[in-house]
Amino acid sequence: MESKPPKSSWFVDEKVGQKIEALQAYAVDACSDEQRRLAGNILKAMGFTRTSSAALKLLINVGYFPVHVNLDLFKYDVRITYTEEVLSAAEELLVDRPDSDMHIRKDLSTLKVYAIDVDEADELDDALSAIRLPDGRIKVWIHVADPTCLIKPRSIIDREAMHRGTSIFLPTATFPMFPERLAMNAMSLQQGKQCKSVSVSVTLHPDGSIAEYTLENSVIKPTYMLTYESATELLYMNLKEEEELRILQEAASIRAQWRRSQGSIDTAMIEPRIKVSNPDDPEPNINLYVEDQANPAMQLVSEMMILCGEAVAAFGAANNLPLPYRGHPQSNTAVSAFSHVPDGPARSFANISVLRAAEMDFQKPVPHGVLGIPGYVQFTSPIRRYVDLLAHYQVKAFLRGDSPPYSAGDLEGMTFIASMHVKVARRLHSNSLRYWLLEYLRRQPKGRKYKALILKFVKDRMAALLLVEVDLHSPYDKILLDALMVQIFI
Repeated sequence: MESKPPKSSWFVDEKVGQKIEALQAYAVDACSDEQRRLAGNILKAMGFTRTSSAALKLLINVGYFPVHVNLDLFKYDVRITYTEEVLSAAEELLVDRPDSDMHIRKDLSTLKVYAIDVDEADELDDALSAIRLPDGRIKVWIHVADPTCLIKPRSIIDREAMHRGTSIFLPTATFPMFPERLAMNAMSLQQGKQCKSVSVSVTLHPDGSIAEYTLENSVIKPTYMLTYESATELLYMNLKEEEELRILQEAASIRAQWRRSQGSIDTAMIEPRIKVSNPDDPEPNINLYVEDQANPAMQLVSEMMILCGEAVAAFGAANNLPLPYRGHPQSNTAVSAFSHVPDGPARSFANISVLRAAEMDFQKPVPHGVLGIPGYVQFTSPIRRYVDLLAHYQVKAFLRGDSPPYSAGDLEGMTFIASMHVKVARRLHSNSLRYWLLEYLRRQPKGRKYKALILKFVKDRMAALLLVEVDLHSPYDKILLDALMVQIFI
């Protein structure tokens, strides 16, 4: 590989650059007629067939593409860099650091604050606090990073974020929704530092329903930055000095029970995480970790995020505030229909298979039957998800006493634009994850056995399987089964 010219050298000569661009466009089936003609002639002259796979092979052979190139980045024309204009605007914000809400921020820096996330998280946008009130009830705070103290609606950075829709997390790289220095420094919560946030406080009834809630601009000082694994260890240790963490777990438990009483549906599955440290190497290091959604700290965080969404929806309804309200109608199939299916991934798979499509409303909350709550607004990831950022713009304006920057119609249009890019990001993530899972399995010793769970019997002695160690499941994917050399006899 060292003898091959660097990628940039192919564009020194304009004609050579045009040939490379034509082959690249041909490889992803996105070329003009002229590029198709040029690439076809090159492939024929080099002794290759005129196919996209042959164009890809040629580009890898000459060293323009690495062996494990992610063609989806080119196929879907994903934004992975920023223009100089956007980067310049971001640098100006880093210098000025405006805060139009400084005069109405509540000082919550004396609270013990837990930020819990995956160990490789770069954008930290939520954290938790809890106390027990004198009457025995629990009060929790969901603190959310406050990027709108820097970013203004309709600004160049806001428009860029809308046309990205979300941060993209791949095994090989992260492409943040905002320029990196903004997303991972100025906007993110940081341990031991004064951080601007929007804090949603909720007091719970003993049964887990909401008794009281408030939304306010705040300043917090995160005490701990924990991974899910380290937070779970702290919970198991049951330390007296970490009483607040135990209170959070208790709050999560009664919330989960209350949501079940309201008809919530369990859709938690085992989730794989893969990190590839050197993807341009022909034999890169692949680190696989299977994330169990039953992890106590993960369940704790999940419940608090759902609680935050319910409180924000109630706040929006009480104040006639246009927001991106997200709902999900109950399935036509009763949850009890799957009571005979073992609890865990198999039952979750059955529940997911009968879910109806999600709904959006931009004027009032709609019931979220899957979560078992009367209304829901995504609010806890404004650095990573543009729709969450829209909710922040609306709420922050109301807290200042200003008119919301966007009407319900504005929100619907902007959500539609962002959602198109989110769909691409999900497809990109799914395809990349699948590629590296198969590459991981390809390297395993021949004859290795895997624990498999039958999720569902299909037909003709076929079944949907879950390979527990790697969270790989497919009902009848021949390529996948060939790669795994799996045979099922029923």
